[in-house]
Amino acid sequence: MGCSGCSSGGCGTLPNGCNNNGSCATGSCNKLNTFNWLSGMELPNGTARCDKVEVRFKNARKEFYQFGNTSELHQGDLVTVEASSGYDVGIVSLSGELVRLQMEKKNLSFDSKEIKKINRKAEQFEVDKWQELQSLEKETMFAARKIASELKLDMKISDVEYQGDGSKATFYYTAEGRVDFRELIKKLADKFKVRIDMRQIGARQEAGRLGGIGSCGRELCCSTWLTDFRSVSTSAARYQQLSLNPLKLAGQCGKLKCCLNYELDTYMDALKEFPKGDVKLDTKKGRAYLQKTDIFMRTMWFVYKDDFNEFIPLSVDRVKEIIALNKQDRRPEDLKTFIKTLPEETLPDYENVVGQDSLTRFDKPKKKRGNKQNRNKNKKRKNKQGQSKEHQNKGKK
Repeated sequence: MGCSGCSSGGCGTLPNGCNNNGSCATGSCNKLNTFNWLSGMELPNGTARCDKVEVRFKNARKEFYQFGNTSELHQGDLVTVEASSGYDVGIVSLSGELVRLQMEKKNLSFDSKEIKKINRKAEQFEVDKWQELQSLEKETMFAARKIASELKLDMKISDVEYQGDGSKATFYYTAEGRVDFRELIKKLADKFKVRIDMRQIGARQEAGRLGGIGSCGRELCCSTWLTDFRSVSTSAARYQQLSLNPLKLAGQCGKLKCCLNYELDTYMDALKEFPKGDVKLDTKKGRAYLQKTDIFMRTMWFVYKDDFNEFIPLSVDRVKEIIALNKQDRRPEDLKTFIKTLPEETLPDYENVVGQDSLTRFDKPKKKRGNKQNRNKNKKRKNKQGQSKEHQNKGKK
């Protein structure tokens, strides 16, 4: 789903679905949503309600605001908030007691005086102006890219966000190094008649703002729930026995996929039981070399130097046993005496009754079937021919 507050667009300002102001699990545009599991619970007697709310602006930019004596706000409400100059318009993305937990998670003091206030619920003219500015953002981005290319600046402007009152425009860009964009700011301010704010973001943040579908078929993690961008190295792929193919390991941002870290700890724990280093086993038949490893089946495959076509599976315990024998200058006769019996794959028990699994079932020509009208005409024709023959036989008699 998309909403007018994100780059996808197309679904309006209120959440789709049950129309209960966003307290359902889906939210409005799936941009770092938080499921408010406390929304249906009543506060204990004497407990003051939380006067802070989380407000989301374009894409995943969120800030906390205080609404004070304003009427209670719900998820999905449009509000006007204080800005550095003027006001801005955003959507309430979280309200209630869960806001306290989110502020603790982000190391923000709940009683901080730096938290800005919400002016009021957005009026209709403010919403109209906000939506009009949002429709200009894509055109502004293309015009800014053209000006940057004319100035030969080594930067890529990936997104533009207008403030709700139209007095300020924030340009998000990516660059390999430092960029002197003073001349660019002058030209942009002269062209669009607004204050210009340039913000440099990384490749992962850019992918999170723009969104997309990953190779797994789901929305990007950085766009839906991931906020902690940890460094990913090629050693994570090596530990998981993955081929070092940059086309498969790189994500939409051009960096290594964040999901390479998800199961890395499990692989690291499993590898503690395996012998370290380049394992070589000495036998009377010759030296055997490690070819591949199945971590979760705890199986290691070895081949002899003279025969690289025959893989010999050994369990981790057997490999450790042979290594201990080699340290005592003892060599087993052959690795085949230590072979691990792999479980046989059991095929599903079913019968092909209809023949739907035959690969050649479409090669046979189908029998022609006449429709009912043709069959009825043929029957009538045969009946007439039979009646005429009977009349001829009677005449002869």
